[in-house]
Amino acid sequence: MKYARLTKEQFEELHQEFINFLATQSITADEWEGVKKNKPEAAEQELDVFSDLVWYGVLSKVEYLEHISPNHIHLFKCKEKDMHLIALKLKVDHIDLTTKSGFQWLRDNLLSDSIEFFNAKKDYTDDKYLDIFKLIQQGANITKGELFQYFEKLIGQNK
Repeated sequence: MKYARLTKEQFEELHQEFINFLATQSITADEWEGVKKNKPEAAEQELDVFSDLVWYGVLSKVEYLEHISPNHIHLFKCKEKDMHLIALKLKVDHIDLTTKSGFQWLRDNLLSDSIEFFNAKKDYTDDKYLDIFKLIQQGANITKGELFQYFEKLIGQNK
C-alpha cells in the first residue's frame, strides 16, 4: 500500500464507490462476502488497493495545504513541479495560534516585530503525491487557499 488504509468511517462513507470498485473487477456482493470469509488476506489487499485509489484521487486535486501549530503557520501551494511555502513564526511564547484569541492576536499584530515571515520553494521528490500525503500525515489540512493567497498578497510574492 502506498498511502494509508481508509478508516472504517471513510469506508462507510464510500460504500457505493467501493461496490463500484468491486464491480469493475467483476466481484459480486456474494463473492465479496466469500472472499472476506475464506481469503481474508485477499480482502485486505482489495481494501488497500481501493484506499490507494481514493487517496490518489484526493491528492491529485490538492492545491493548498495549511498546518497551524501554537506558534507557527505553514501554508503550502502545491504547483505542478514544486511547492511554494509561506511560513509565519511567532517570536513570543504566550500566544497560541490554534486558538481564536491567538489568531485574533495575529491579525492585530501582523506587521509587528513579533512575527517572522519565511518564503520558500521546494521541488517535489520523485513522487509529488506522496510528498503531499506526508504533509497531511504530519497534520496539514487541505484548504481552498484563502490564507495562502492573503499572505501571498501581503508579502508581495506572486510565484
